Amino acid sequence: MKPPRHPWLLTATATVVTAAFLLPVYWMVKTSLTRPDRILTPSPQWVPAPLTVENYRTALDYEGLPRALANSVVISCGVTALTLLLGVPLGYALARVRMRGSGTMVLALLVAQLPPAIVLAAPLFILERRAGLDDTYVGLIAADTTLTLPFTVIVLHPVLRSVPAELEEAALVDGCGLPGVLLRVVLPLMVPGVVAAAGLSFLLGWGEFLFGLTLAEGPDVQPVTVLLNAFIGQHGTSWGALMATATLISIPVVCVFAAFQRFIVGGLTAGSVRG
Repeated sequence: MKPPRHPWLLTATATVVTAAFLLPVYWMVKTSLTRPDRILTPSPQWVPAPLTVENYRTALDYEGLPRALANSVVISCGVTALTLLLGVPLGYALARVRMRGSGTMVLALLVAQLPPAIVLAAPLFILERRAGLDDTYVGLIAADTTLTLPFTVIVLHPVLRSVPAELEEAALVDGCGLPGVLLRVVLPLMVPGVVAAAGLSFLLGWGEFLFGLTLAEGPDVQPVTVLLNAFIGQHGTSWGALMATATLISIPVVCVFAAFQRFIVGGLTAGSVRG
């Protein structure tokens, strides 16, 4: 493969695209460090001067923030655990077990990614209200899993297909059943894919807003994303505290992906090239 003739052009293009995507993040952090009386000035300031942590004090003094953060942790971890518990066996069955309709099931999972969450909110609310799961952690975890499970199976499917079938056949000959093959042979080989699925499930569970707003009636189980509405009032918006809270919400996600970046990238690209 020949190297590109103008590598500097690719570098410049990548830099511009990356800067465009990071601009809203920078503006969020910049606003959170700007004095409230200088946020809505006619001429925007690219660098906050002077720096202030007043907005963070206002956000941390809000009595509902610790509870909302704890709710988000419970919901996100629950979504991640339930997604992997269901997604790994389902992905393995679709990739390895010969059964009729497996291709149709994969297509159905792809189609399940198309409808927006607002389409699912009303049916889920009715079902969970009848089952007594509305306004509970279990209800929110189950609702968020409807978004993460199809994506997880789609991510794991090529990873499982890239695992040599000979290893599984050898384990079966040695007397290991299908559950043992999955847990002892296949699962250790698909760690990058599992970590990628877990990270993306955590991200979707942490950032989900619509289900947290429609399926939880009070602050007892509502995630922190719903709390952002508290800074938007009828007579104005507390932009400083809002951006400070949004920055605090983003920190766990950034830490998770910074720690597992190698696994997440490897898991998303695993199975794309086969020898």
